[in-house]
Amino acid sequence: MGVAIIGGTGLTRLDYLKITHREVVHTPYGEPSAPITHGILHGREVLFIARHGYAHTIPPHRVNYRANLWALQHLGVDRLFAVAAVGGIHEAMAPGHIGFPDQIIDYTWGRHHTFIEDDLTHVTHVDFTYPYDEAMRQLLIASAQEVGLDAVERGTYGATQGPRLETAAEIRRMKQDGCDMVGMTGMPEAGLARELSIAYASCTVVVNWAAGLQPGPISMDEIGRHLHTGMERVRGLLGALIPRL
Repeated sequence: MGVAIIGGTGLTRLDYLKITHREVVHTPYGEPSAPITHGILHGREVLFIARHGYAHTIPPHRVNYRANLWALQHLGVDRLFAVAAVGGIHEAMAPGHIGFPDQIIDYTWGRHHTFIEDDLTHVTHVDFTYPYDEAMRQLLIASAQEVGLDAVERGTYGATQGPRLETAAEIRRMKQDGCDMVGMTGMPEAGLARELSIAYASCTVVVNWAAGLQPGPISMDEIGRHLHTGMERVRGLLGALIPRL
C-alpha cells in the first residue's frame, strides 16, 4: 500500500524526508502541480507533492487537482493525507489550532470536479456521505494525542473559490450553514480521491479568524506567523503518524 502527503500553503517540503528521487508524471488530465517526490520519512516510504507547486505559484482555483490525484494513484498511492491552511469560524478553531474535518461543504465553481464525464459506458455515482476516511482520521487523532497537540477532532470544512479571501457576509452565511472552518482547496480534492478509491483525510492548520469575526481586515502578517507555528506542529504530528502506518 502506498502513502502520500499533499502539502498546502506553508508546507512545500517535508523536514526529515530522505529524498530518493523525483518523478515527472504525465497524466490524461494535464500536468500535476509538480514532480512527485519519493522518499523515506520516519522509516516509511512516502510520496509527496506540493499542491501549489514547490515555489508556491499556483493559486487554489488553478490547481490541477485531477492530474495530482491521478498521478498519485498511478504510482500506487491508496492512502493520502492532505495538509491545508484554513480560516477559523467556530470558536474552537482559533488561529494556531490544528483540525481534522469530518464533513465538507463545497462552494467552489468552474473547477474540474470529476473523472466521470467522458467516454463512459455507464454513469457512476460515488457515495460521498462521509467525505473523509474515518480510519485515517482516527490515525491523525491518535497521533495528535501522542504528541500532545490540542487538535479539534471533527468539523465541517467550507471550500470556497479563492484566491480572494471571503467577505464578512459570506462567513456569516457559512456559519449558518454549519461550517467550522474555511479553505480554498478541500474540493474537488476530496471528491476526486473518493472516485479513485483513495482513503483520504485532511489536517487543517488555522492561520486566521475568518472575515468579520475580529475587528478590522485580515492581516497577512498574522497569517504568516500562525502559518509558521502551525506547520511546525504538523511536522511533529507527522513524526507520530508515519510510524503508525
